[in-house]
Amino acid sequence: MAAGWFYLSVLALSALGLMCILFTVYWMQNWHGGFAWDGTISMFNCHPVLMVAGMVVLYSAASLVYRLPQSWVGPKLPWKIAHASLHLVAFILTVLGLVAVFTYHNNHKIANLYSLHSWLGITAVFLFACQWFLGFAVFLLPWASLWLRSLLKPVHVFFGASILSLAIASVISGINEKLFFSLKNGTKPYSSLPGEAVFANSTGLLVVIFGLLVLYILQASSWKRPEVGMTTEGQPLLHERE
Repeated sequence: MAAGWFYLSVLALSALGLMCILFTVYWMQNWHGGFAWDGTISMFNCHPVLMVAGMVVLYSAASLVYRLPQSWVGPKLPWKIAHASLHLVAFILTVLGLVAVFTYHNNHKIANLYSLHSWLGITAVFLFACQWFLGFAVFLLPWASLWLRSLLKPVHVFFGASILSLAIASVISGINEKLFFSLKNGTKPYSSLPGEAVFANSTGLLVVIFGLLVLYILQASSWKRPEVGMTTEGQPLLHERE
């Protein structure tokens, strides 16, 4: 029963994550002129799409790899590789998103890293980089002892959820910041809720709902990989016949 609810949740999350990306693409395409990689505002438009796709959606997918029931049996190494690889792709998308915004700002003499949104975002990216390298060095490479892995695992899990929370906060503040900038000289102010504001606010709500569902699944004990020598109900397995 728990596995059935898990797969239903994954299906719903997949649809919701895809909606988050598509809504962001539509927002940038419909209200801000689309995309290009040329240092103009069209390059900046790549930033929110890449950050939502990388830091939120793909990051979440990588975090949920160990919740798949198939990962509970057999060798753990293939799932470690899948976990690390998905996170690496997410990080590459995130770096491209940073390149897009820094290039646009530098080309137009706009200050970098002055807003709360940028502080949250760069903190999340920095922690993401540290988290990936620590995870690769300790949990994927064979040199680390079981004692060290057991010591660092709770830290790794804590920062995994914290980074996702920071990414969601950064996305929400970024949506708000973008709306304030784009609507302040428009025919309708933000306070009158023009179509763009309604759509972008709705996109932000989708991201929040998506993130909360991911965090719930990550914390649900019935969907966690059982520890070695334990069943999903927490009972010790017999290692030898009596």
